[in-house]
Amino acid sequence: MGLYLIYFAILLIVPLWAQSRVKRAYKKYSKVPSSSGLTGAEVATRILHDNGMYDVRVEESRGVLTDHYDPRSKSVRLSSQNFHGTSIAGAAIAAHEVGHAIQDEQAYAFLRFRHALVPIASLGSNMSFFIIFAGLIFGLNNLILLGIIFMAGAVLFQLVTLPVEFDASNRAMDQVISLGIINNNEERETKRVLNAAAFTYVAAAAVAVAELARFILIYLGNRE
Repeated sequence: MGLYLIYFAILLIVPLWAQSRVKRAYKKYSKVPSSSGLTGAEVATRILHDNGMYDVRVEESRGVLTDHYDPRSKSVRLSSQNFHGTSIAGAAIAAHEVGHAIQDEQAYAFLRFRHALVPIASLGSNMSFFIIFAGLIFGLNNLILLGIIFMAGAVLFQLVTLPVEFDASNRAMDQVISLGIINNNEERETKRVLNAAAFTYVAAAAVAVAELARFILIYLGNRE
C-alpha cells in the first residue's frame, strides 16, 4: 500500500508541482525588466553572434512558453512575450535555447545521443502501453516484456534529456554573465527561472522511471 501511495504521489503530485513552480517563476520574473534592456530576440542574437553562429535564425513562436531550439532548421524560436519582452525571464529562456544551439554546433555528445533516441522514444511512448495491456489481458508475459523494452527506450530518452537541459542552462548563465546581459544582482533571479524550468524535466524523468518500475514489478509478479 505504501509503495502505491509513493507511486501515485510521483505520478500526480510531482509533475503538477513542477509545472506550478515554473509558472510561478516565469510569471514573477517576466514582470521584472533586465538591466540591459535587451529583448529576448536581441539576447539570443547577441549570444549567437558572439559564438560565431550567424546561420542560426531567431524566430517568434506563437503561444506561451513555446520556446525551443529546432536543430532541423537551425532556428531558436521564442514565444512572443520573450521574443519582444525585456524581462529577466525572457533573457534567461532565450539564453537557454541558444545554449541548445551551441550544443548542436559543438556536437555535444548527450544532445547527439538524444537525437538518435527520438525514433525509439516516439515508438516507446506511443506503443508500449498498448503492448503491455494486451499482454496483461491475454496473459502473455513475453508481450508484457516487449512493452517494457519499448517503454525503457522512452525512459532512457527522458534520462538523457536531463544532462542536455542542465548543460544548456549552465551555458546560458555563462553567456549572460560574460556578455554583461545581466548584472550581479540579477544572477540569482536568472538562476531561479532556469532551475524552475529544469525541474520540469526532472519531474518528467521521475514519472517515467516510476511507470517503468511499476510494470517491471508486474512482469516479475506474473512470472512467479
